[in-house]
Amino acid sequence: MTTRMDPGADEGLDRDGDDRRGGKGRGAQRRKLLSDEIFQKVDYKNPQVLRSFVTDRGKMIPRRLSGASARQQRTISTALRRARMLALLPFSVTGD
Repeated sequence: MTTRMDPGADEGLDRDGDDRRGGKGRGAQRRKLLSDEIFQKVDYKNPQVLRSFVTDRGKMIPRRLSGASARQQRTISTALRRARMLALLPFSVTGD
């Protein structure tokens, strides 16, 4: 049995030898950037492309997940709002 007084007994690792923080950390994953050809197709009149930026619950996918820049995300959100106003996309999804 080890105690806290032993040097090297607890070096920030759990019993499996992994880091206690879990996972690889936030910075380890590189997000996929939104390509320019997909971004050129983003328009309120094109609901098939806009559905890729909406969850199955009807919420917008955030920038950190979609890989869009700030400018691209503003364009996407404006197009989503316009498509919702014209009833091309639903505001929310009703459950069964």
